[in-house]
Amino acid sequence: MIRVSATGSGKQVGCYQDMALAEPVVVTRNGRDRTVLISAAEYLRLKRRDRQVFAAGELPDDMLDAIRNAEVDERRQVAVAPASNSASRTARLVIAVITESSSC
Repeated sequence: MIRVSATGSGKQVGCYQDMALAEPVVVTRNGRDRTVLISAAEYLRLKRRDRQVFAAGELPDDMLDAIRNAEVDERRQVAVAPASNSASRTARLVIAVITESSSC
């Protein structure tokens, strides 16, 4: 990933736009990551992924496995899919677990 300061990117914006077609370009301000320049194709791919919805009967096997293998954090009463599972990277499954002992 390419990093460039906001000052530097302003002077050569076209160059960094071209670079962003191949890989993300992080624009920093005061030494901190501020924005990321990505290609339009990558942006659209991420937007499609963000809106991916499945009916319960249509869930892919990897997502079903992530749900089955989720571990419950007793303190928060929330199940979180393991980080090593590919489905958790694509969908970041978090399922609230309601128990009899919970109070609202």
